[in-house]
Amino acid sequence: QVQLVDSGGGLVQPGGSLRLSCAASGLTPDAAAIGWFRHDPWNGREGISCISSSDNTTYYADSVKGRFTIFRDNAKNTVSLQMDRLRPEDTAVYYCATLTSRRYCSASYSLTWSQGTQVTVSS
Repeated sequence: QVQLVDSGGGLVQPGGSLRLSCAASGLTPDAAAIGWFRHDPWNGREGISCISSSDNTTYYADSVKGRFTIFRDNAKNTVSLQMDRLRPEDTAVYYCATLTSRRYCSASYSLTWSQGTQVTVSS
C-alpha cells in the first residue's frame, strides 16, 4: 500500500517559481510512472507532467512545456515538479499520482493520489 504526500504550493506573482514535491510513504510505488495533475474550474483535470519509472521518459503538456521540469529527488520514491515562469492560468490544485502507464500521462491510468496542494498565481 502506497500513500502519496505532496507539498510546495503557495501564492506567487506571475513570472515566479514554485517547486512541488511528491513523496511516497510506505512501500515504493509499484507503478509504471508518476505524474503531476492539476484541476481548475476552466481546464478540469489535466495531466501536466509525468516521468516513467523504468526508462525515465518524461512528458509535458503543451501548456507547461519549457516552463516546468519533472525530476526525481535523491530519494527514489520522491518526485518533484519545478515550475518556472508561472502564469495566472497555472492556478489550480495540483496532485501527484502513480500511474499504470508510462506512455500516457492521463488520470485514466491513476492508482494512488496525493491530497492536493494549491498553487495560485496572481498579482
